[in-house]
Amino acid sequence: MLAKERRLIELRAGIEEVTPAQALALQAQGAALIDVREADEIALGSPPGAYRLGRGYLELRIEDAVPDFAQPLVTMCNGGVRSLFAAEDLRRLGYTQLYSMRGGFARWKNEGLPFEIPSSLDQRARARYARHLMMPEVGEAGQLKLINSKVLLIGAGGLGSPAALYLAAAGVGTLGIVDHDVVDRSNLQRQILHAEARIGMPKVASARQSLEALNPSVKVQTFETRLDSSNVEEIFKGFDLIVDGSDNFPTRYLVNDACVKLGLPNVHGSVFRFEGQVTVFWPKHPGRRGPCYRCLYPEPPPPDLAPSCADAGVLGVLPGVIGILEAVEAIKLLLGIGDPLVGRLLAYDALRASFTEFELQRDPACRYCGDAAKAIEYVDYEQFCAGVAA
Repeated sequence: MLAKERRLIELRAGIEEVTPAQALALQAQGAALIDVREADEIALGSPPGAYRLGRGYLELRIEDAVPDFAQPLVTMCNGGVRSLFAAEDLRRLGYTQLYSMRGGFARWKNEGLPFEIPSSLDQRARARYARHLMMPEVGEAGQLKLINSKVLLIGAGGLGSPAALYLAAAGVGTLGIVDHDVVDRSNLQRQILHAEARIGMPKVASARQSLEALNPSVKVQTFETRLDSSNVEEIFKGFDLIVDGSDNFPTRYLVNDACVKLGLPNVHGSVFRFEGQVTVFWPKHPGRRGPCYRCLYPEPPPPDLAPSCADAGVLGVLPGVIGILEAVEAIKLLLGIGDPLVGRLLAYDALRASFTEFELQRDPACRYCGDAAKAIEYVDYEQFCAGVAA
């Protein structure tokens, strides 16, 4: 008897084999179906709800997919041999209820059991996002999430520039950009989406050129308009989250109100001279009810207490720090990983090279997101901010 045959007999003596129908029943009862085939095999079909981990990365990824070592696992390959070896490796890791599917996916398919053609990355995408694919927190499933995500950036300026570049580089499939302005020479000190040769060009057109040159697979939607009450919902429609890089109070209040009304996460950043801050306003976060922008600022401060960057200036590299932090928060939210800055504000002081975190409390009496909040109606935000200033 060959050594391989002896080894298979030993494995079958220690690991229970089940038919595809029994595997499907176990899955319905809470077992995890682990597809250990290679990516090219999985691309031809895989059972719905299966964890497609691949044999080569199984030990690295299994604990993130199935953290409960007592949960039943059914391993599956194409013919029923590799799944036996995979089950043995999982037993060594500490999993206690293990099954191997006899006949593999070939038998599953022949018996007419349900399967689907999963989305997958082509070779160019695998090369581009190789460092993401190595990370269990991202992997192929996470990268596909990013590719299928839609993020809207408010402004193609100091904050929107680095945020857009890194979101495009990360593979976010659709990036929308709202900006009514044109490129000015004074922008080039910090707005790295643009270039000297594009002075006078609409910022959204300049942004599209830079983003498509960086990652041609990203779809860039441009909105060369001023965001206002009449168009905000139509523009926000279809996006998963908003990255607010606006530099004026009327737009910030409008973005907040629309995000609260539509239930969208609002990744907010701002900069002033040597200081910046970033947070996530999302009162409808499924795990933590954070505040909205109006909980912190029911009314805008007088202009003399909050001068704009045009009046007070800003260190050119500072928006890069804050814009990249906004991109990080956006990616965490899209992937559903980590601890987002909901209910927390991260402040950065460039002169002291220090970060300070503040806890933000939701105002239960906030008339926009509070316990007794009424239906949101948009206002004339320019008039609202000007009235407070007066």
